[in-house]
Amino acid sequence: MNAFHIIEIKNHLRRESLSDIESIFVVEPTIRMSIVAAIEKISAGFPSPAQDYIDKKIDMNEHLIRNECATFIVKVASLSMINAGIDIDDELIVDRSLDAKHDDIVVALIDNDFTVKRLQIDLNERWLKAENPEFKDIHLKEGQQLIIWGVVTFILKKARK
Repeated sequence: MNAFHIIEIKNHLRRESLSDIESIFVVEPTIRMSIVAAIEKISAGFPSPAQDYIDKKIDMNEHLIRNECATFIVKVASLSMINAGIDIDDELIVDRSLDAKHDDIVVALIDNDFTVKRLQIDLNERWLKAENPEFKDIHLKEGQQLIIWGVVTFILKKARK
């Protein structure tokens, strides 16, 4: 392990101890962006015959945002949700108007720190599950308060680096 990797690990641990969230942005859907949608679904397995048919345009604001006044983009700063497909620097669309349910991925506030975890609700408690075995689940201690800040509705990530 070289010095660069050690610095990266130290920076990662420092970030993790503070918060899972790097930044929060308000969604401002004043610009409309539409992209073309194909009529046919594509196969993720074996190739199918090519289809060049275009159905309509999809307005990305309508597709991704239900309630623009309560929607934010949150940038992730840890690997605690990597097994849910959420990596460092991914952006999450978070809707604060939704009621969180069991198994939702949520942005939560605990002890003035934001975290992204999967909400678990059972008969005795509400707790937060990390989707990475290297990170601990969060079970509240006496005196701690769990505030569900919003529900993650989409994960925005690049497919090509």
